[in-house]
Amino acid sequence: MNTEAVKCDCCASDETQKLEQITNVIDLYKNKSGSLIQILHLAQQIYGHLPLKLQEYIANSLGIPLSEVSGVVTFYSFFTTKPRGKHTIRVCLGTACYVRGGKKLVERLEELLNIQIGETTEDGRFTFEIARCIGACGLAPAIMIDDVVYKQVNVNKLESILSKY
Repeated sequence: MNTEAVKCDCCASDETQKLEQITNVIDLYKNKSGSLIQILHLAQQIYGHLPLKLQEYIANSLGIPLSEVSGVVTFYSFFTTKPRGKHTIRVCLGTACYVRGGKKLVERLEELLNIQIGETTEDGRFTFEIARCIGACGLAPAIMIDDVVYKQVNVNKLESILSKY
C-alpha cells in the first residue's frame, strides 16, 4: 500500500514510518467486524492525534465513508483531532470540587498557561481539560496531571505543582 499518498502539513519527518505502522494496524484489523474503534485507538497512539488527512487515509484503507470514521472520532472524547501536549492537566469540576474552588483553579490555570480549556500550550508541554469527577471528592478540589492526582489544591499551589513538569 502506498503510504506516500497522504501527507499532512503538521507531521514530523517520521510521518512515513508512522503511516506504515498504521497501515500494518489496518491490515491486521480490517477484516474483523467492529474494529474501527480499535484501529483509531492504535492510530492515535502511533500518530498522537487523528487529523482529517489521517481519518481520510483510514477510511480509504478500510473502504468505508469518511463520515463513518469522522463520526466515531468526534463522538468519543478519548479521540482528538489536534496534537496534544506532553502532559494532560484535568481539573475536576464535579460537585464537591466545584463548590470548593474548582472554578478558581480553572481560571488561574488559564492565566498561568495562557490557554483555554481544550487547548494545548504553544510549547506543547500541557493540554488543559476538565473532568467531571476524578474520585477525590473527600479531598476536593482536585486536579490530575497525567495519572497523578493532586488533592486539596488551591490557586497558590498551582505554580509549584506545574514546576514539577
